[in-house]
Amino acid sequence: MAVGGFTKLPSGTVVVALALPHPAGPGRTVRVVVHALTRQRALTRLSNLGFRGVRLSGNAEPPTPDEITAVLHHPDGLIWRDYHARGSDPWHPISALNRFIR
Repeated sequence: MAVGGFTKLPSGTVVVALALPHPAGPGRTVRVVVHALTRQRALTRLSNLGFRGVRLSGNAEPPTPDEITAVLHHPDGLIWRDYHARGSDPWHPISALNRFIR
């Protein structure tokens, strides 16, 4: 089960943020932020990318306003960065992480 949370936007869509294990190796964690119509669709998008068994239970770490702004301004609506990154570290498109997954 992933640590994370979600926020429902006024438009009815949701932004889901999750801390997931980095596909390159154990001990590293990434924060993935997804914009989708529903929470289930956000989790399905992650599952389709290779993050199997991703589940969101609760709302312990909802997305911050900065994370929401970043994902809404990204054309894919799916971004990531290191879980322990500073606030000034850039967000990356999911394609930069995909090379580790496949």
